[in-house]
Amino acid sequence: MELTQTQQAILALIGERIASEGMPPSQTEIARAFGFSGVRGAQYHLEALEAAGAIQRVPGRARGIRLVQKMPEHPDHEETRPEGLLITAEDAVRLPVLGQVAAGVPIGADIGSDAFIVLDRVLFSPAPDYLLKVKGDSMRDEGIFDGDLIGVHRTREARSGQIVVARIDDEITVKLLKIGKDRIRLLPRNPDYAPIEVMPDQDFAIEGLYCGLVRPNR
Repeated sequence: MELTQTQQAILALIGERIASEGMPPSQTEIARAFGFSGVRGAQYHLEALEAAGAIQRVPGRARGIRLVQKMPEHPDHEETRPEGLLITAEDAVRLPVLGQVAAGVPIGADIGSDAFIVLDRVLFSPAPDYLLKVKGDSMRDEGIFDGDLIGVHRTREARSGQIVVARIDDEITVKLLKIGKDRIRLLPRNPDYAPIEVMPDQDFAIEGLYCGLVRPNR
């Protein structure tokens, strides 16, 4: 299968990022680098690269891309190079997966969880305190999809323009925070959804910052 110029450029970008940073770019980063309107364009080209045998994608990993290269001394043998995917003990982080949260109780505060996942801390920035399962597709254009597990850094402070986990009354939501002079809005990243304006009489709190995701195999 012959690659297009765009696909060759994406493949080169993946190789450069693995070589320089030890990890491949995310789909969102690929979309931004090539001017795609959303991650769907990046997904299309990654699927084409995988079909051509240039890469392998690892289910459940947000940056789960492996370069597949021919070994010169064994031309019929393919070696999968998992740069950026191996987890060392010093890079491993064990995170609880939190599900439904009782009304009025902040996420991660005195709530136990029997489910834990060990992940590579380099997938997240800043360092996460827990994982939260996403429901819905209101953050689709940010590369966050229904069923994803997002890493959350626990904090009560956030700047306008950051993606936050917020509590409004007894509901938890993941949105883009916009702070105006006289109002706070939580913006979706999907035109099918309307912005949420926080009313003065509502119980509102920032529960944490979004800091990366993993995509379970489904």
